[in-house]
Amino acid sequence: MSYAEDFIDFIAASPSSYHAAHEVARQLVEAGFTQQDEAAEWSAAPGGHFLIRGGAVMAWFVPSHASQDSAFKIVGSHTDSPGLALKPTPDFQNAGWSQVAVEVYGGALLHTWFDRELTAAGQVVTKDGTQHLVTTGPVLRLPSLAIHLYRSDEFKPDRQAHMQPVLTTAEGSILDVVAAQAGIQREDIAAFNLITADAARGAVFGPRNEFIAAGRMDNLSSVYASLVALLNAATSYDGTDVLVMAAFDHEEVGSSSRFGAAGPILADVLDRTGRALGADEEALHQMYARSSCVSADAAHSVHPNYAGKHDPGHHPIIGGGPVTKVNGNQRYASDATTVALWESACARAGVPVQRFVGNNDVPCGSTIGPITATRLGIDTVDVGVPMLSMHSAREMVGVDDQVWLSQGLEAYWVG
Repeated sequence: MSYAEDFIDFIAASPSSYHAAHEVARQLVEAGFTQQDEAAEWSAAPGGHFLIRGGAVMAWFVPSHASQDSAFKIVGSHTDSPGLALKPTPDFQNAGWSQVAVEVYGGALLHTWFDRELTAAGQVVTKDGTQHLVTTGPVLRLPSLAIHLYRSDEFKPDRQAHMQPVLTTAEGSILDVVAAQAGIQREDIAAFNLITADAARGAVFGPRNEFIAAGRMDNLSSVYASLVALLNAATSYDGTDVLVMAAFDHEEVGSSSRFGAAGPILADVLDRTGRALGADEEALHQMYARSSCVSADAAHSVHPNYAGKHDPGHHPIIGGGPVTKVNGNQRYASDATTVALWESACARAGVPVQRFVGNNDVPCGSTIGPITATRLGIDTVDVGVPMLSMHSAREMVGVDDQVWLSQGLEAYWVG
């Protein structure tokens, strides 16, 4: 099966951050990685290790010659995507319809969520503390208002009044659907973390099958590319550095959580691994000083209908290779040293690269890169595949760019 179809399978298996973390873990286990119990003694035995914390997953490969003199080579990404998160009391009735109360999660392009069959997916916790992964399938929809009833050229849905999906014209409850899918009783549900996702499967398209359309590629594009790169690197790496894949949750809402890049999860993995390799506090600081991080998140491809939104000297395009992202105001963590580090790795792998810097009149987004660099003091570069329709319910990337990103990450790890 091709990389693109494997990637589409990964997206289909990952309708929520919780599903993405577990799908990464499933593939790691198949490759021989061992799950680390955070409440047990930490292992730095040679081989692959991983842990899941909420919707985040950390994986690390310890080579046989690793020691307190090693460094950490980190690739960071995030498992979450914009969507519509179900409110704690989700069921309500209005005008003969059973609907689902949601709040907008992250910077979703609201108009793209209309007229799509939506699934509700995520984590359900029962009263006995058991955690269940749930995907309802296509049971929700946000229907547009007919143009005959909406005589305006500009579509501006009210986030509270107009963004509530319909479920059924009969009396119904999304929690009944969730409970049935999980094989539990509704009254046993204690709490949940559920979000909507486009139920349609991703697709390869274009005259040369050069594009991929799918939901959640910001940032499953980087999660999957780093997973493939780590699994490949683990089979051939003979160096001394510890290879780390950090897929955080909650990036789309600022990263400030137990599972986010502003939380302790990555530092916990690095510190405990370093100490298990024999490092004291001073040696840990030295390990950090030798370390580096590639923050991998989606980048903006030039849009031919809105080319003026881009800096005229920087027009990265789908099919041109991974993008190195630079921002003088530190919205990205890249600097000259780390740009050279990343682009040298890509050159070794024969991977073309592009660069992005924002138009001065257009606000710039940010990533886990500056957060990681600030928290840990580790040299960091921001990169990603060029994308159109970012934060849409269905985004667009290039097949070649996805492959190249994975190859570049592998070269960074093994080079």
